[in-house]
Amino acid sequence: MTVANGSDPQKKTAQEEPAPETKSREETQGPSIADIAAGYAEKAGLHRNSHGHVDILKSAGGVQGIAESILPGLVFLIAFMVTRDLSASLIASLAAAAVFTAVRLVQRRPLTQALAGIAGVAISAWLANTTGKAEDFYVLGFFTNAAYIVGLVLSIVLKWPIAGLLFGFVRNEGFEWRKNPGRLRAYTIGTWVVIAVLTLRLVVQVPLYFMGEPGLAALATMRLIMGAPLYILGLWIAWLLTRPAPGQKPNRDVQPSKPSSSD
Repeated sequence: MTVANGSDPQKKTAQEEPAPETKSREETQGPSIADIAAGYAEKAGLHRNSHGHVDILKSAGGVQGIAESILPGLVFLIAFMVTRDLSASLIASLAAAAVFTAVRLVQRRPLTQALAGIAGVAISAWLANTTGKAEDFYVLGFFTNAAYIVGLVLSIVLKWPIAGLLFGFVRNEGFEWRKNPGRLRAYTIGTWVVIAVLTLRLVVQVPLYFMGEPGLAALATMRLIMGAPLYILGLWIAWLLTRPAPGQKPNRDVQPSKPSSSD
């Protein structure tokens, strides 16, 4: 049924019906800045514990993650020192990385870290096998470190230091720290600490690489020591240096409580 002007009263009612007010604030405004920062930090592998502090061990991949990053290179070194057979040593290293992937499959855990590890080992093995030089097994790490250094320095130049993006999530600062010159400076210093760790790796390891096979044992040893252990130490120092000043409240997301009727 239509009215005299030909309009449908049911449609008119639907058009004039006000939007429901039952939608939550989150649905209308979307994710907050803190949520975006949290997602970024989690994707970067940074985690916090139940006390709200950065979980250094978990951020480094946990015990299993650290083993995944160390053992393939250690297996390669031991196998090569014992057999002096480059091909057999590379196969042994690949097999060690494959075992970790299989373990994650059995555990039904995410394969991202294991697959990235086995891909890195495969590329390193290909480089060493192509050149016939055992020390070339470690070349990929040099380029990876250099790329990270460039990215971190660029983040400082753009005034988006990586330490702020990561630690800001743990401290519930979101991106608000960028509006505070003191916090921005602190996170810039924290980022420089990580850069120093990566630079130190190159300063120590590259000369050992150019020594050729005589420096292989020292290079592999430094690669192990300056891998996960040094990363954890650098991350912890950066965390300490970027702590808010006493009395400063980093959490910008806490809403003030509504006054009571008595007030």
